[in-house]
Amino acid sequence: MNATTITIGECRLSYCNVFQPQAPANNPQAEPKFSVTVLVPKSNTAAKAAMDAAVNAAIEGGVTSKWNGVRPPMPSICIHDGDGTRPSDGQPFGAECKGCWVFTASCKADRPPFVVDGQVQKIINPAEVYSGCWGNVNVTFFPYNSAGKKGIGCGLNGVQKTRDGDPLGSRVTAEEAFSAVTPAQAAAPAWGMAPAQPAAPWGMAPGQQAAQGWPNA
Repeated sequence: MNATTITIGECRLSYCNVFQPQAPANNPQAEPKFSVTVLVPKSNTAAKAAMDAAVNAAIEGGVTSKWNGVRPPMPSICIHDGDGTRPSDGQPFGAECKGCWVFTASCKADRPPFVVDGQVQKIINPAEVYSGCWGNVNVTFFPYNSAGKKGIGCGLNGVQKTRDGDPLGSRVTAEEAFSAVTPAQAAAPAWGMAPAQPAAPWGMAPGQQAAQGWPNA
């Protein structure tokens, strides 16, 4: 890996779109991408140091590759303080972001990220990776110069789920939604439904009584 590509360990994942590319909710006409929002606890000082080093390496590379030899005085950086406000609207970050560094990593629809478990086996079931679970992410910080805006973005290479966590948002568990069903309950008709009627013989309307014996020739 080069200096701009790092693996960040034990971070919380949010807005997980790692199996199906999606356009941003606030811009549905935009290009669909794979993405995940990463919450890095501020207590993980080693991760923050690695992130800072990768961002600085991306800035140095951007001077020659994107910014015509001139370093921007204040390039926009994709990493934000979860105890502050969102740059998009000036509103506070959600409660789940408190005490964390926050950034979103994404990649194009034709370059899906790898998604693996703790044994580096591919995860097939999308329900396994949800907002609130914990994992490691491999990302690449890169410079950009777009529509006059100069800064550092973050590309998503892959996600490794390490453990479950409290789901974020309105996600419910099966235990919260349902109770166990006994055989007697399973046989009873659901509330508000009439008991099923026996099926009519083939070719007869429901409720029509079948004639006795064989029909006359």
